[in-house]
Amino acid sequence: MYEKFGLFLGGSWSAAAGGTAPVISPVTEKPLGAAPVATAADTGAAIAAAERGLAAWRAKSAFERADALHAIADEMIRRTDEAARMIASETGKPLAQAGREWGLSCDQFRWYAEEARRIYGRIVESRVPGGRFEVTREPIGIVAAFTAWNFPAALVARKVAPALAAGCSVVVRPSSQTPGTAMVMVDCCRAGNLPEGVVNLVVGPTAATYAPIMASPLVRKVSLTGSTGVGQQMIRDAADTMKKVTMELGGNAPLIVHDDADLEAVLDASVPTKFANAGQVCVTCDRLFVHESLHDAFVEGFAARAKALRLGDGLDPATQMGPVINGNRRAELEGVITEAVKAGARVVTGGGRASDFNAGFFLEPTVLADVTDDMRVFAEENFGPIAAITRFRDEEEVLERANATEMGLSAYAFTRDPGRARRAVAGLRAGMVGINSFALAAAEAPFGGARYSGMGREGGSEGITDYLETKLAQVVI
Repeated sequence: MYEKFGLFLGGSWSAAAGGTAPVISPVTEKPLGAAPVATAADTGAAIAAAERGLAAWRAKSAFERADALHAIADEMIRRTDEAARMIASETGKPLAQAGREWGLSCDQFRWYAEEARRIYGRIVESRVPGGRFEVTREPIGIVAAFTAWNFPAALVARKVAPALAAGCSVVVRPSSQTPGTAMVMVDCCRAGNLPEGVVNLVVGPTAATYAPIMASPLVRKVSLTGSTGVGQQMIRDAADTMKKVTMELGGNAPLIVHDDADLEAVLDASVPTKFANAGQVCVTCDRLFVHESLHDAFVEGFAARAKALRLGDGLDPATQMGPVINGNRRAELEGVITEAVKAGARVVTGGGRASDFNAGFFLEPTVLADVTDDMRVFAEENFGPIAAITRFRDEEEVLERANATEMGLSAYAFTRDPGRARRAVAGLRAGMVGINSFALAAAEAPFGGARYSGMGREGGSEGITDYLETKLAQVVI
């Protein structure tokens, strides 16, 4: 499965000095194939190649960079079926979800192809006679992109596309659980006829990949999608060489269902959203606050829809939910459910391993009611197919409870009252707020969180700024 790829160094695929390691299917629990294992020397070679590539790439015009990104997007579209099957195989998510993820990744390259042409400077009048200030934007340098396994295509695209648009070179370090998806995308980058070394890929353990990248003064920016704990450590490590950082970290999103919400519309939208990718989505709704007048009907309807979801291999077109990523993740989620039940929560549906499978890390779509705010399933991001539901009485109360977290990635509210909708947008402390909608991820929109959920933005016109340095020149003629 990985034989035609490997590490991507200086414009070509090569074997890793560290040999290979198996990548395990979450559906069969058997190896999908053997992926390369980079050594520290391999990572050093990637950084050296990126330095050479940077010199050539930053000299290209914005229009040349835009043409390259469009060519990459064209190649990605051509290879959609291949990429979707790779995503579904590595993550277990259904093919339809995998295809949508690849489509969103193509959008990133299209969007930033155009943003490359819109890197504006400005002229400021100087108080020096005959002088003026010229403000320009230049590529920051070599970028390191660290990505998680849950969206192995979209997370790479969100980092690589703006970096290339800005004129930076990139070293991609994907999760070792899903390396093939990143390999397909990097291979598509060859269609852009980029100078050798502009895009590089290494896969391997922390000591051999992360450590050399963070220690290198040549790498000027790191972008991470991962856990809050990893992000905090990366910020500390980045300080030694004063790297710029962008962090998209954990979430624990509230969903507020007000008494005037369209109950059927909320259920139709929230159940597929909650259980997409088996709940392994940082912006999914984890804490469901339902007004007491709708609570019982909501719980009943949510559980019925969750129970009806068809579990299976993501490569089966009929599958609606796949497994979680590995056995440790499933065991941890089982512990969260057990702990909640002991504390008084009620399992409405699910709650255990799916019994229809002899293999695979399947966990039933689980709905918990009678949940209190202090239970771990509510107070912490569960990152799995668990919907924790509680009730509320008034608007002021629920906003206070929804904000009672250190996280601030996303938040949602459903209401038909325009005034209440505006108060929710203003009152919810999150980087992204959805009103009667869960659709937050788009190439044209800035994606990111506040507080312990991260810093910086990916997507939108804001997404390119962290890949640029601002230069001021005082010109007197």
